[in-house]
Amino acid sequence: MATKTELSPTARESKNAQDMQVDEVLIPRKVPSLCSARYGIALVLHFCNFTTIAQNVIMNITMVAMVNSTSPQSQFNDSSEGLPVDSFGDLNKAPKSLSAKAPVYDWSPQIQGIIFGAVGYGGILTMAPSGYLAGRVGTKRVVGISLFATSFLTLCIPLAADFGIVFLIITRIVQGLSQCSVIGGQFAIWEKWGPPHERSRLCSIALSGMLLGCFSAILIGGFISETLGWPFVFYIFGGVGCVCCLLWFIVIYDDPTSYPWISTSEKEYITSSLKQQVRSSQQPLPIKAVLRSLPIWSICLGCFSHQWLVSTMVVYIPTYISSVYHINIRDNGLLSALPFIVAWVIGIVGGYLADFLLTKNFRLITVRKIATILGNLPASALIVSLPYLNSSYITATALLTLSCALSTLCQSGIYINVLDIAPRHSSFLMGASRGFSSMAPVIVPTVSGFLLSQDPEFGWRNVFFLLFAINLSGLIFYLIFGEADVQDWAKERKLTRL
Repeated sequence: MATKTELSPTARESKNAQDMQVDEVLIPRKVPSLCSARYGIALVLHFCNFTTIAQNVIMNITMVAMVNSTSPQSQFNDSSEGLPVDSFGDLNKAPKSLSAKAPVYDWSPQIQGIIFGAVGYGGILTMAPSGYLAGRVGTKRVVGISLFATSFLTLCIPLAADFGIVFLIITRIVQGLSQCSVIGGQFAIWEKWGPPHERSRLCSIALSGMLLGCFSAILIGGFISETLGWPFVFYIFGGVGCVCCLLWFIVIYDDPTSYPWISTSEKEYITSSLKQQVRSSQQPLPIKAVLRSLPIWSICLGCFSHQWLVSTMVVYIPTYISSVYHINIRDNGLLSALPFIVAWVIGIVGGYLADFLLTKNFRLITVRKIATILGNLPASALIVSLPYLNSSYITATALLTLSCALSTLCQSGIYINVLDIAPRHSSFLMGASRGFSSMAPVIVPTVSGFLLSQDPEFGWRNVFFLLFAINLSGLIFYLIFGEADVQDWAKERKLTRL
């Protein structure tokens, strides 16, 4: 007769101790971390995230050049200057040309908000399925195909804008499907490549590419828009994505055993450290237990509230600087990009710091919650203070830089917490939590565009206070219900014969 028995806590602790001994022996002597295959994988993922987010963000800086006027009066103070939200028919007429370099369009703040948010509509649908699919058919295929799709669609954005606002929004929605498949599908690779005590730094290296992408897109996008015209921003970043896609298919393999350029010592080290977390095909995802799990919901809500903060910064930093301080597009690009290059550095350092704290016997949940607190509370508080300290763009840029930098510490906190509590089902659950949080990039531009249009005097203040309230609510929920122990429904069960 077959019965199900769980591995005893003593046996599991003994195995973990053996794994740590293996780690201590192999890492310093045989597997130099920064020159290892697993860090090479993290670096390639870094560039893929760089490309994907750059293609997402370039609309936020080119919008300053794409609309008919960039003055705060025409964009935020007088709705008669733009078309109403439901006037899609009028928006499909031929654009008026501001210069010989590129066309411009009469888009109201509401319409701009819909364009900004359109890329997130698809993300709600594809994050979780892409994570599940990557766990089934491999990260290489899912991310590679999705990366090519978003790069091709980026090349098509100027043509879609010429055809009309409806075509542009549809293109952005489909682009969002592919971009979120890149993000949701990549986490499955760490099930087989990421030793547990290195996951903070590996994920931080990979995810920090998003910040470098934001920095590059905003900085270079403003310069290209002013010198060559905004369509070339999409052509250049779309071409870069196609090159990155080729690199992906050449370099990436789904597991260390099939990787042709990995050393034997590193392969043995990775496989031995993951023996207790190898995914079993005989154990399906317990959907009911997941839906009843408060730690899972705390992660989803915490990620959503943090994405609200991030989306507001990414989408509206260029517009805020342009409307409040009347900065030209090239200088605007420089000022808007500065926070993201600082955040890129802090994000990587934060991953190493989190792993360092774990080696000093800090509890895993303590490290995750410290990183999450530092990535949420100070960052949102600084954003709220912006309207009260807007005497100079230098002060505003300093606050935005500090806020953006601190927000990246969440990469070592809430964003990889699923790998702690359910390593066997992490590919799907990471995609599901990111999919839930991807509702924020959809809602933020629409709600913020509405607030800015309805209240010209206090619009920015209302946007930032709403951000703080949502961010704080999600943080409190996570601090109360967040955990880092493997959940009962995610533990290994073995069939034994009696």
